[in-house]
Amino acid sequence: MVQALSERVPDVRKIAVLRANALGDFIFILPAMEALRATYPNAEIVLLGKQWHFDFLQERPGPIDRVVVVPAYGGVSELPEYVGDANEHDRFFTTMMRERFDLALQVHGGGRYSNPFLARLGAKTTVGLKTPDAIVLDRWMPYIYFQHEVLRYKEVVSLVGATSGSIEPRLAIIERDRVEAENALAGLEKPLVVLHPGASERKRCWPSERFAAVGDALAEAGAQVIVTGVQGEEPLVEGVVSAMQAEALNYCNRLSLSGFAGLLSRCAVVVSNDTGPLHLAAAVGAATVGLYGCFNFINAGPFTRLRHRGLIAWQTTCPVCGIDNRDSCEHDGAALAGIATKDVTEAAITLFQAR
Repeated sequence: MVQALSERVPDVRKIAVLRANALGDFIFILPAMEALRATYPNAEIVLLGKQWHFDFLQERPGPIDRVVVVPAYGGVSELPEYVGDANEHDRFFTTMMRERFDLALQVHGGGRYSNPFLARLGAKTTVGLKTPDAIVLDRWMPYIYFQHEVLRYKEVVSLVGATSGSIEPRLAIIERDRVEAENALAGLEKPLVVLHPGASERKRCWPSERFAAVGDALAEAGAQVIVTGVQGEEPLVEGVVSAMQAEALNYCNRLSLSGFAGLLSRCAVVVSNDTGPLHLAAAVGAATVGLYGCFNFINAGPFTRLRHRGLIAWQTTCPVCGIDNRDSCEHDGAALAGIATKDVTEAAITLFQAR
């Protein structure tokens, strides 16, 4: 039976939040963290995350007070099959029990691996998501795949009375973001647009030549086009740059995450596949054109349309091998091929001209 309690928990001094995964995943929990902060204004909120969270959130205003880096742990910070160091795990959980958390929240998936992890923190009250194969927490709701990720985590924190705040993720830009971005952009005078042709899964990637066509249209409209990517995406980024008729700048792997956030905050428009940089761009104030498979749009699409457009490929199976598009296959770009170049171009130009 679903745990239906939603009252505020009394006498909360310290809250642990487990979310040790990727950039977009972190952006999705920000509205829930704001609601948690508003409901428990005097509590310390501690994110149990990865090293990149620790580095990126240093001195950054927001609802999270502190980051604790979790050890390599199968199904939480690593793939499920990963075998970690049991002694290291024991030391970590001993340290966490000394923190004496009043609340521990699991916003890290269905709970098969993360709920036992959460239980070992020794918190007075545990809260989170649960699939049928996960252990029960003190307060929980079912993990059902088709739910927008932002609303999923807002609903989790509502189990402890945290119901206030926006549904739009927001992230503060700080001085080190601005300085690194300004140094990288020195001498550029035209309005900036970013094309981000990569994604964590190649099947989520719209074809490179279509990104190039959108880039040429934006350049003709007066934009300075910058193509970005992370380590390992160099060939993909170079493919877009070389396919464009107009000049575009290759910024693949040139900036830290901090500097990248600064760059995105200065953009008139960001055109991207459904991946972390798209959601980061929206959170720091850029207008976005996002390219989604229909399943992913349900879980991660934009809520509003003044600054954001979501273009959807309605293909539910891979057109090459027939596999369900929720699963992985090796046919890059096939899942998003149904999104027309003219529709992306129109959305990008409309937002660019409205900047």
